[in-house]
Amino acid sequence: MSRSAVAPPSAPVAWWRFPTGWLALGLPLVAVAASTLSAVIAIRGADPVVDARRPVSHQVADEQAEARLPAEIARNHASMHK
Repeated sequence: MSRSAVAPPSAPVAWWRFPTGWLALGLPLVAVAASTLSAVIAIRGADPVVDARRPVSHQVADEQAEARLPAEIARNHASMHK
């Protein structure tokens, strides 16, 4: 009868020795950090609220702005995708 060479059982390896352990821990942490950063950027850089009911007395009628209006409308129309 011949005996086969059987390796003795090795000690269990810690989770940080495997790349999948870092992925399982790191990916959710990166997602939380990125969403927190996105929220901070959105809150700090938020556009001011525009109230349409507010009087426009601070705006001065500008003749040049009225003259540019047809060109601006044409530019915006030309830049739209069809």
